Amino acid sequence: MKSDVPAESFEWLLCPVCGSKTRIKMRSDTQLINFPLFCPKCRKETLIHVEKFHVSVITEPDAQTQSR
Repeated sequence: MKSDVPAESFEWLLCPVCGSKTRIKMRSDTQLINFPLFCPKCRKETLIHVEKFHVSVITEPDAQTQSR
């Protein structure tokens, strides 16, 4: 059965830290929200948001100790 989506609408998701290919392949209509992306090359996990192949890194504030 033939797919309606052309082959050029797929792209590999690149690591925002080192720029190498990850194991994730995305279509142009895919959206990822708060996705933990793991890079097998630099072995880092990054929280990202992807919409129309535009990747933005989500930075979370560090936990702070409670003082009384």
